[in-house]
Amino acid sequence: MKNIYQQAAIHLLNNRKVGNKITPLAAELSPENFDQALRVQEEMITLRSDTVAGWKCLLPLDENKLIAAPIFADTVQSGESCTLLMDNGKARIEPEIAFVLGKDLPARVTDYTEAEINDAVKSCHMALELMQVRFRDHPEVTFFEKLADGMLNQGLYLGPEINKEKAYAASEININVDQATSKQQFDGVHPNKSTYKPLHWMINFMTKRGISFKAGEAFITGSFAGIVVVEFNEVTTISYEGLGEYQVTFIDG
Repeated sequence: MKNIYQQAAIHLLNNRKVGNKITPLAAELSPENFDQALRVQEEMITLRSDTVAGWKCLLPLDENKLIAAPIFADTVQSGESCTLLMDNGKARIEPEIAFVLGKDLPARVTDYTEAEINDAVKSCHMALELMQVRFRDHPEVTFFEKLADGMLNQGLYLGPEINKEKAYAASEININVDQATSKQQFDGVHPNKSTYKPLHWMINFMTKRGISFKAGEAFITGSFAGIVVVEFNEVTTISYEGLGEYQVTFIDG
């Protein structure tokens, strides 16, 4: 017999399938705290056929609102095009910086030092979190249910590598997102005023919970501009002033 965390995980994974009607969890399956939300995530990891290729995180908003969620390998992309599910007719992205590990960081009971974590980061990249507002029609859904579901995440686009020192120092970035039909400019500010502090918190919080991180996993630590709405099938130029620029076309899928 499936436990409640497995049942919740199956339901949330079904919500991500193309064509399925997105519905909230039944009350008896809905997580009521952070630990229960993470248990659901753990079941989702077990149920999927792919592996975890990354994580999203922020410094805790308060003691009851921690943000940590896996990003699955089949949803990580790079290159000239990026496929994502349409959300209310649009593509929704969040401009971020990704930190990619070059070394394993196994679970342990003591904290890793800042130097150990920084040394484990092999590269930094311009990145986009691919977003889907899955519970738009269900305002009653709780924070912990959204957390169990991955906090709107539907994947990660990994862009070009950028200078590691500059990536660590980037608390404010002027960001341009240009398409043929629109030009959007953002005075980007990181929600924690630091790109790397959420990474340090995440590594130490989760490794003490028994989670081991592996070389190659990418961590995104917060959007500089919230959710940015863009069109499908248009060449999109994304630039971070002083850091880099690239082009990508979003494809509905």
